[in-house]
Amino acid sequence: MRETDPSPAGGAVTDRLAEVFDLVGPLYRRAQRKVEQDAPIEGLSVGVRAVLNMVRENGPMTVPQMGRAQALSRQFVQRMTNDAAGLGLVEFVPNPAHKRSSLVRLTGEGERAIGAVIDRERRVLRRIGGDLTEGEIDACLRVLSRLLHLLDDIDMD
Repeated sequence: MRETDPSPAGGAVTDRLAEVFDLVGPLYRRAQRKVEQDAPIEGLSVGVRAVLNMVRENGPMTVPQMGRAQALSRQFVQRMTNDAAGLGLVEFVPNPAHKRSSLVRLTGEGERAIGAVIDRERRVLRRIGGDLTEGEIDACLRVLSRLLHLLDDIDMD
Protein backbone atom coordinates (compact mmCIF):
# COMPACT_ATOMS: atom_id res chain seq x y z
CA MET A 1 0.00 0.00 0.00
CA ARG A 2 1.37 3.40 -0.99
CA GLU A 3 0.42 6.21 1.35
CA THR A 4 -0.32 9.50 -0.35
CA ASP A 5 -0.70 11.43 2.89
CA PRO A 6 1.30 10.22 5.91
CA SER A 7 -0.52 12.54 8.33
CA PRO A 8 -2.70 10.63 10.78
CA ALA A 9 -5.69 12.85 10.07
CA GLY A 10 -5.97 12.53 6.31
CA GLY A 11 -5.48 10.77 3.03
CA ALA A 12 -5.08 7.09 2.30
CA VAL A 13 -4.33 6.11 5.91
CA THR A 14 -7.60 7.64 7.10
CA ASP A 15 -9.51 5.88 4.34
CA ARG A 16 -7.93 2.56 5.32
CA LEU A 17 -8.75 3.12 9.00
CA ALA A 18 -12.36 3.74 7.97
CA GLU A 19 -12.26 0.32 6.28
CA VAL A 20 -11.21 -1.21 9.59
CA PHE A 21 -14.17 0.41 11.39
CA ASP A 22 -16.46 -0.82 8.62
CA LEU A 23 -15.33 -4.40 9.34
CA VAL A 24 -15.24 -4.24 13.13
CA GLY A 25 -18.99 -3.59 13.52
CA PRO A 26 -20.18 -6.61 11.50
CA LEU A 27 -17.44 -8.77 13.03
CA TYR A 28 -18.58 -7.84 16.54
CA ARG A 29 -22.25 -8.41 15.75
CA ARG A 30 -21.60 -11.79 14.13
CA ALA A 31 -19.38 -12.90 17.01
CA GLN A 32 -22.09 -11.79 19.44
CA ARG A 33 -24.72 -13.78 17.53
CA LYS A 34 -22.45 -16.84 17.55
CA VAL A 35 -22.06 -16.63 21.32
CA GLU A 36 -25.83 -16.24 21.66
CA GLN A 37 -26.46 -19.23 19.33
CA ASP A 38 -24.15 -21.34 21.47
CA ALA A 39 -25.57 -19.93 24.74
CA PRO A 40 -27.75 -22.99 25.41
CA ILE A 41 -24.56 -25.06 25.62
CA GLU A 42 -23.34 -23.18 28.72
CA GLY A 43 -26.41 -21.01 29.35
CA LEU A 44 -24.46 -17.75 28.97
CA SER A 45 -25.39 -14.48 27.31
CA VAL A 46 -22.72 -12.33 25.68
CA GLY A 47 -22.78 -9.98 28.70
CA VAL A 48 -22.40 -12.77 31.25
CA ARG A 49 -19.59 -14.27 29.16
CA ALA A 50 -17.81 -10.88 29.24
CA VAL A 51 -18.14 -10.64 33.04
CA LEU A 52 -16.84 -14.17 33.54
CA ASN A 53 -13.91 -13.60 31.22
CA MET A 54 -12.94 -10.30 32.89
CA VAL A 55 -12.86 -11.92 36.32
CA ARG A 56 -11.06 -14.98 34.93
CA GLU A 57 -8.32 -12.80 33.40
CA ASN A 58 -7.98 -10.23 36.19
CA GLY A 59 -9.11 -11.90 39.38
CA PRO A 60 -11.85 -10.46 41.60
CA MET A 61 -13.00 -7.03 40.44
CA THR A 62 -15.66 -4.49 41.30
CA VAL A 63 -18.50 -3.72 38.88
CA PRO A 64 -17.16 -0.18 38.24
CA GLN A 65 -13.71 -1.61 37.43
CA MET A 66 -15.22 -4.03 34.93
CA GLY A 67 -17.30 -1.27 33.36
CA ARG A 68 -14.25 0.96 32.87
CA ALA A 69 -12.11 -1.88 31.53
CA GLN A 70 -14.73 -2.90 28.97
CA ALA A 71 -16.01 0.62 28.19
CA LEU A 72 -19.49 -0.44 29.27
CA SER A 73 -21.94 1.33 31.52
CA ARG A 74 -21.83 0.38 35.18
CA GLN A 75 -25.57 -0.37 35.06
CA PHE A 76 -25.16 -2.86 32.22
CA VAL A 77 -22.25 -4.58 33.96
CA GLN A 78 -24.27 -4.73 37.19
CA ARG A 79 -27.17 -6.43 35.39
CA MET A 80 -24.83 -8.96 33.74
CA THR A 81 -23.10 -9.60 37.06
CA ASN A 82 -26.45 -10.14 38.77
CA ASP A 83 -27.41 -12.57 35.99
CA ALA A 84 -24.13 -14.44 36.48
CA ALA A 85 -24.70 -14.54 40.24
CA GLY A 86 -28.23 -15.85 39.67
CA LEU A 87 -26.72 -18.72 37.67
CA GLY A 88 -24.24 -19.44 40.49
CA LEU A 89 -21.26 -18.45 38.30
CA VAL A 90 -19.98 -15.54 40.40
CA GLU A 91 -20.28 -14.46 44.00
CA PHE A 92 -19.98 -11.11 45.73
CA VAL A 93 -17.30 -10.94 48.40
CA PRO A 94 -16.23 -8.11 50.71
CA ASN A 95 -13.78 -5.64 49.25
CA PRO A 96 -11.10 -4.73 51.79
CA ALA A 97 -10.27 -1.56 49.83
CA HIS A 98 -13.82 -0.20 49.64
CA LYS A 99 -16.68 -1.20 51.92
CA ARG A 100 -19.50 -0.13 49.56
CA SER A 101 -18.24 -1.86 46.42
CA SER A 102 -18.08 -5.65 46.65
CA LEU A 103 -15.67 -7.72 44.63
CA VAL A 104 -17.06 -10.12 42.05
CA ARG A 105 -15.34 -13.51 42.14
CA LEU A 106 -15.81 -16.63 40.01
CA THR A 107 -17.29 -19.70 41.64
CA GLY A 108 -16.08 -23.17 40.71
CA GLU A 109 -19.08 -23.48 38.38
CA GLY A 110 -18.21 -20.12 36.82
CA GLU A 111 -14.62 -21.26 36.20
CA ARG A 112 -15.90 -24.41 34.50
CA ALA A 113 -18.43 -22.50 32.39
CA ILE A 114 -16.03 -19.83 31.09
CA GLY A 115 -13.36 -22.48 30.52
CA ALA A 116 -15.77 -24.46 28.35
CA VAL A 117 -16.74 -21.34 26.37
CA ILE A 118 -13.12 -20.38 25.75
CA ASP A 119 -12.16 -23.92 24.73
CA ARG A 120 -15.03 -23.97 22.22
CA GLU A 121 -14.13 -20.53 20.86
CA ARG A 122 -10.48 -21.58 20.44
CA ARG A 123 -11.58 -24.64 18.44
CA VAL A 124 -13.48 -22.34 16.07
CA LEU A 125 -10.56 -19.90 15.79
CA ARG A 126 -8.18 -22.73 14.85
CA ARG A 127 -10.11 -23.05 11.59
CA ILE A 128 -8.97 -19.53 10.60
CA GLY A 129 -5.27 -19.73 11.41
CA GLY A 130 -3.43 -21.32 8.49
CA ASP A 131 -2.00 -18.50 6.40
CA LEU A 132 -2.02 -15.68 8.96
CA THR A 133 1.39 -14.72 10.32
CA GLU A 134 2.31 -13.48 13.78
CA GLY A 135 3.33 -10.19 12.15
CA GLU A 136 -0.10 -9.75 10.57
CA ILE A 137 -1.81 -10.44 13.88
CA ASP A 138 0.55 -8.05 15.68
CA ALA A 139 -0.24 -5.34 13.09
CA CYS A 140 -3.98 -5.94 13.46
CA LEU A 141 -3.76 -5.67 17.24
CA ARG A 142 -1.68 -2.49 16.94
CA VAL A 143 -4.23 -0.84 14.63
CA LEU A 144 -7.22 -1.87 16.76
CA SER A 145 -5.46 -0.71 19.93
CA ARG A 146 -4.76 2.69 18.38
CA LEU A 147 -8.38 3.03 17.25
CA LEU A 148 -9.59 2.09 20.72
CA HIS A 149 -7.21 4.62 22.28
CA LEU A 150 -8.62 7.30 19.96
CA LEU A 151 -12.00 6.79 21.62
CA ASP A 152 -10.75 6.72 25.23
CA ASP A 153 -12.59 9.94 26.08
CA ILE A 154 -16.04 8.48 25.39
CA ASP A 155 -18.05 8.39 28.63
CA MET A 156 -19.92 5.08 28.91
CA ASP A 157 -22.10 6.09 31.89
